[in-house]
Amino acid sequence: MEGQNLQNKKIAMIIAFSNFRDEEYFIPKKIFEKAGAEVITVSEKKGTAIGAGGGDTEVDLTFDELNLDGFDAIVFVGGPGSYKYIEDAKVHQVVRKAEEKGKIVAAICIAPAILAKAGVLEKKNATVWSSPLDKSPIKILEENGAVYVDKNVVVDGKIITANGPHAAEEFGEKVLEVLQS
Repeated sequence: MEGQNLQNKKIAMIIAFSNFRDEEYFIPKKIFEKAGAEVITVSEKKGTAIGAGGGDTEVDLTFDELNLDGFDAIVFVGGPGSYKYIEDAKVHQVVRKAEEKGKIVAAICIAPAILAKAGVLEKKNATVWSSPLDKSPIKILEENGAVYVDKNVVVDGKIITANGPHAAEEFGEKVLEVLQS
């Protein structure tokens, strides 16, 4: 995907302030920036956010400051810290607003459960992280009307979901692909 010119594209990457999944943030971010897109990091508060793997990044905007009009895509990063967003009404509002405005809405790892709870996955194909011992994320998707697909990355229109850190690169590339179409 080299040589693409996405200089007029702006992506909001939404992370937990602590314990976001490092690979799911840093790998797609690098892919987006290499293609020329501007990446803005969003979380519940400003400061230095710390990943579950010890990586850190500065938060540019809080949820309250996020104006979706300037963005082409919003990307939710997973990790242990993002579990609290699954039931967060303010985060659900961001998701619904982005979808209503025709933005690309993407989520990786546990984060597709946030999209499901926000109500934007109804009748949509999607994937989510799960393990042999924990199938509850799949249940959240299905209970909220999504069609669970057991694949690394699933694209359904402008909604892109991925099932974990091993899919971070493919996820980043798919978001770029949809951004260009």
